[in-house]
Amino acid sequence: MRALANAGKPVILHVEDGKAQSEVLRIILESNGFSVLSAGSAEEALKTFRQTPVSLVLADHMLSGATGTQLAAQIKAIKPSVPIVLHSGTLPDSMRNLDGFVHKGEPVRKLVEFLRELIHHFWE
Repeated sequence: MRALANAGKPVILHVEDGKAQSEVLRIILESNGFSVLSAGSAEEALKTFRQTPVSLVLADHMLSGATGTQLAAQIKAIKPSVPIVLHSGTLPDSMRNLDGFVHKGEPVRKLVEFLRELIHHFWE
C-alpha cells in the first residue's frame, strides 16, 4: 500500500544533514507534488520511518551517524518493499539495498522525474 499524505501526495522521507540543502530540496519536492518529511541524521530517519509510512526514502550518502548505504540496509530490514534513492555527490562502493542513485550535480528536474518514475513503478 502506498503511503500518501495531503490529498494523495506521495510521501518522501528526505535524509540530509545539510540544513540549507534539505530546506531547498524540500521546497522543490513539495512544489512538484510530493509531501516531504525531513531527517537530519540516520538515527532521526529511522525513528521517522518507524513512525510514519513513506512512499520513498531519498538520502545523502555522507550522513551524521551512518552512510546512506548503511541506512538503506537498516530500512530494508524493516520494510524491504520501500524504494531507496541515494542523492549524493559521492558514489557509494556498493548499490546493495539501493533502488537508485542520482548525483547531486544533476539538474533537479531529473531527480524529480526519477522519483516520480520510481514511485510509479513500486506503488502503482
